[in-house]
Amino acid sequence: MSSGRPQVAPESSYDGTPPGARYDATDVVIGLARTLRAAGVPASPERVHAMVDALQRLDPRRRDDVYWAGRLTLCANEDDIARYDRVFAAYFGDRPAALVRRPSAPAAHLRLVSASADDAPPGDESDEDATPASAAASATEILRHRDIAGLSAADRAVLARLLAAFALPGERRRTRRRGPAPNGSIDRRRTLQRLMRAGGEPAQLAMQQRRRRPRRVVLLVDISGSMTSYADALLRFAHAASHRLHGPTTEVFTLGTRLTRVTREMAHRDSDAALLAVADAIPDWSGGTRLGELLKRFLDEWGQRGMARGAIVVVLSDGWERGDVTLLGEQMARLHRLAHRVVWANPRAGRPGFAPLAAGMAAALPHVDTFVSGHSLAALEHLAAIVAGNTQREVSYA
Repeated sequence: MSSGRPQVAPESSYDGTPPGARYDATDVVIGLARTLRAAGVPASPERVHAMVDALQRLDPRRRDDVYWAGRLTLCANEDDIARYDRVFAAYFGDRPAALVRRPSAPAAHLRLVSASADDAPPGDESDEDATPASAAASATEILRHRDIAGLSAADRAVLARLLAAFALPGERRRTRRRGPAPNGSIDRRRTLQRLMRAGGEPAQLAMQQRRRRPRRVVLLVDISGSMTSYADALLRFAHAASHRLHGPTTEVFTLGTRLTRVTREMAHRDSDAALLAVADAIPDWSGGTRLGELLKRFLDEWGQRGMARGAIVVVLSDGWERGDVTLLGEQMARLHRLAHRVVWANPRAGRPGFAPLAAGMAAALPHVDTFVSGHSLAALEHLAAIVAGNTQREVSYA
């Protein structure tokens, strides 16, 4: 290859691409890294480049080589490994293969291809681990940018696995509590303790800083008739966001003709069980939308009392309002005064030629800090980055 970049040749037209088409294997690695970041693994550009370098010394046709190259370069701690395993299984469509001993000689050329009887390396005919998932990985990368409303049942199953690996930590804020730190202000108590242990001899100063913790995240998910094709994916996104390891609980509400708090139903570890519980709790599935009235009820009963104060509130809706749009604008202004940041994700915004012409959307936009689309997996990954406080453009790997 003149570009010197590794290539992917899919085994079949799983994703609708003609057999024999080539993909850049680096793009597959980048797609894996993006999904990992959405799951809470800090896969930095340096770590991504390290994985690409590792694959140049391994055989990317083997699932175990790809798995261990990513695990050893993209993971920073033990918590990352569990997330990495879930993302790898979802992204490549199967569980990671076990490590198999292989000759130490590096592969002469880096080509991420689908193994078959014709192109399998010598001595690997009976190795079950030699079947890579490059076709599935390429299909997954294409799936990331497809509109959720147009996905088939099989694609939705893949999407559900990828959404299950998401994480949605709120932007970190400083608390009043202080803790040990390498720099900052002098911690007098700990410094005196060190002096006493040293018998009054000079000791190193103990420093402290204010501790930081994630902000509360509140998700308001529109489950009205106009959002039917997106509701399942957005609720799965909310389910993954509800299972945060640290920090305050993520609160989830549904918006339709009624406001329903489903945080308790989202507590189920299994996403399918959680969605069944949510379906039983929601009396107005695929009905109309009264965003202004429901937002007022949310603020009166929960938001004003503290749930929305200093929180990141995410509204996932197309903005269709059957009620008074003036009321919606007033309540959005009220929410904006309480929350740290208001984010609106509109799945319709991902369509070509979109303009916020709906009366409800036009009334709400002046009081929204960040407006994004939520029509695809890549858009939801971008939303997760914004909620975490990363408002910069995603790094592009050349």
